[in-house]
Amino acid sequence: MRIISGNHKGRKIVVSKKLPVRPTTDRAKEGIFNVLNHKISFSDLSVLDLFSGTGNISYEFISRGSLKVTSIDKNKRCVDFIKKTSKNLNFDLKVIHTDAISFLQQNNSKFNLIFADPPYNSSEKFYHRIILLSSQNLLLNGLLIIEHNKIVNFSKSQGFSYERKYGNNIFSFFEF
Repeated sequence: MRIISGNHKGRKIVVSKKLPVRPTTDRAKEGIFNVLNHKISFSDLSVLDLFSGTGNISYEFISRGSLKVTSIDKNKRCVDFIKKTSKNLNFDLKVIHTDAISFLQQNNSKFNLIFADPPYNSSEKFYHRIILLSSQNLLLNGLLIIEHNKIVNFSKSQGFSYERKYGNNIFSFFEF
């Protein structure tokens, strides 16, 4: 895993095989951030990274100069890994050990961009809960990006704008 661009461009991050994660591939991450480069200004962003796993997406946003990045994961080993890696990279990253749905229900902070990469075996109902809670509670004229597999189709969902495919990775964009 590596950081694609920004202040830490090319920096490799070694991930323990003991972590129960499926990191976004570098190819898919590069593609999604190329799309974002044409849509947003990273320096103005307040980002929420749900189901952050290794912190891969959070590191990319910070490296590109995002104003505030918050990572959420319910796995303690993942949270510890993100904290350790952030400290080594001298990143000002807020890491919270909690369930993503609980965070969405209870948090009052506002974000410009929410990135969610739930487990690929999640139900369509679960994905729609993320969309609903994000749009009602946390997004401030913002963008929700959900990474998912090809089984789920969001084209008729509230706020759906478009999707991008990179190999087996699909990223659906929602605007609220």
